[in-house]
Amino acid sequence: MTNHTTAVWFRNDFRFDDNPAVEAAWNNAEEHHGEILFFFHLHPDFTSHIDISSDYFFQTVAAFASQCRDHGCRLHLLHGSVEEAFETLFERAGSIQTIFCAREYTSFAAERDAQAAAVIQKHGAALEHTAGNYVHQPEEILTKEGTPYKVYTPYSRSWMQANKPALAWVKPEDIGERQSRTKALDAEAEHAFDDVLARCSSDWKRLGEEEGKKRLESFCRSVLPDYHDMRDLPEKAGTSRLSPYLRTGALSARRVYTAADSFRQKTSKPGPETFIKELAWRDFYTMILHHFPETETKEFQEKYRSLPWRYDDDLLQRWKEGRTGFPIVDAGMRQLNSIGWMHNRLRMITASFLTKDYQIDWRLGEAYFAQKLIDHDPGSNIGGWQWAASTGTDAVPYFRVFSPIRQGERFDPDGTFVKKYVPELADVPKKYIHEPHTMSRQQQEEAGCIIGSDYPEPSVDHKIERKRAIAMFKGEDET
Repeated sequence: MTNHTTAVWFRNDFRFDDNPAVEAAWNNAEEHHGEILFFFHLHPDFTSHIDISSDYFFQTVAAFASQCRDHGCRLHLLHGSVEEAFETLFERAGSIQTIFCAREYTSFAAERDAQAAAVIQKHGAALEHTAGNYVHQPEEILTKEGTPYKVYTPYSRSWMQANKPALAWVKPEDIGERQSRTKALDAEAEHAFDDVLARCSSDWKRLGEEEGKKRLESFCRSVLPDYHDMRDLPEKAGTSRLSPYLRTGALSARRVYTAADSFRQKTSKPGPETFIKELAWRDFYTMILHHFPETETKEFQEKYRSLPWRYDDDLLQRWKEGRTGFPIVDAGMRQLNSIGWMHNRLRMITASFLTKDYQIDWRLGEAYFAQKLIDHDPGSNIGGWQWAASTGTDAVPYFRVFSPIRQGERFDPDGTFVKKYVPELADVPKKYIHEPHTMSRQQQEEAGCIIGSDYPEPSVDHKIERKRAIAMFKGEDET
């Protein structure tokens, strides 16, 4: 081999299958008869505090590192600031000509990549971005005028009709043959990662690429045909549960589309197409974030950028902990806190409750979801929150305010889901499960749940808060 080295900088793409950055690096190394080097940077912004979301992420990194070893590869680790990490890379890895990485679409990613590019260019190398983990990249689906769509439905029509990109593939064992650096580049980074893993306390059973593939196969076989009927019921296993694998890049979005599309062509049921449109939503929200980066912190609809949001630490904490007094909301939040994931219907219900019943700034809810969700996708999280808050593109109208009681009755009619995550309501009769405060004292005693003691009273009056929320959007004073 020559001293020509091509590197792959892994960020949110921990897989071999359909990984454009790995394929590009392989082609480059083949052309120059050179070596390939894999690395991951432990960014200090994400290692100081370990919550359930980062716990899942870092354990996925560890799973990928193990997968690399199984194929004769090594995932090298770097630590410190971006500048320090890349200086270490060039100091210890020798002659690197090109570094490939998957594109990400956040302000954080843009700043981080600019910092890295400055060091890389100083050393005479190049930073090359490949396609991110989306079916279509944000620049691909545009209007006839070449402008970004602002409404999902016409975007989805174009998205569905567009030719899908070919899948990338390199045999993992071939990568191993082009890696000779078996000794750690940065021993301190290895120790730092061990420390991070020591602070990860969750016992995840199904991490990484191979488990993602198994989940995809199982979903397509058992759930996808009836996805359209089952996806809105939290107590049913009617969703894909693929999103954590997409978030870490253990699964390729293009691979997921290919699998679902294959089933779509074999059935007349609407399940596969319904699911495929969820992939389009994911791309749509990332497209919005890319073309309108201000929406990361500002309302998409400018007329709502001065809304007088309520700031109430007690109510916010009640919402975070699942103590609002509205069972379906509390069950959703406790699910999030427990497993780092929440059913999509519940994401809408809990977000609507925070922004409409409490009139608390959507940014606070979005930040909490980002901290907790093991499937956190910035575009989807921001887009979903702005949808619920009626401030985003193609958002729910401000006068459409979810009733947490009606939502519970509709999507958890027997209270099965509520009772799983709010065990103090386990013996409450079905008739009262979504309004336990309407039980008589005797009924509360029989159910073993005293409202105001074992389970909280409703923290607000929904009917009153609905009027206040509508008045807030209309610019009226509703006291």
